[in-house]
Amino acid sequence: MEIDVVPADFSLPVHRAWTVSMVIKSFKGRKDVTVHLFRPEWDPAEEGIYDWDALIGDPVDPDLPVSIESCRRILLESFTEEERDALVNYLKTRYKDKLSEIHACALNLPIPLGLTALSELTEGKSVGFIRFDKIPNYTLPFPVRGYFDLSQHKPIIEGLD
Repeated sequence: MEIDVVPADFSLPVHRAWTVSMVIKSFKGRKDVTVHLFRPEWDPAEEGIYDWDALIGDPVDPDLPVSIESCRRILLESFTEEERDALVNYLKTRYKDKLSEIHACALNLPIPLGLTALSELTEGKSVGFIRFDKIPNYTLPFPVRGYFDLSQHKPIIEGLD
């Protein structure tokens, strides 16, 4: 299994700024499925401790409507360095034979307005969430969800699309 934790190449203005993703070798009839991990909940008081003016950047597209709340959620869904390390260790121990890769890196800050938080995406025919904290023997002290889109990955058996 390849584990790639990319150190931040700049001084992070906040502790909660790490993203984690993983690649599952075989999942729901697809191979090499990328899953983007995030925190689905947080203490509402945490929203008041950040300097949002410094953490939220310019719009991705000035002609499109934007949600400041969604942009804030992107940061709130991310992990601290300690949570990142605990999550990576949990994944590599619990799912060592099922994963081919784990990647972690810092968010690009400031976060551009117009991006959508993972917790705001809806499940559908090919997209969904893994609710890790609902799986038996989950040991992390914080909940984790994983977002996937099966349409982005090849079927295990060709011709099944």
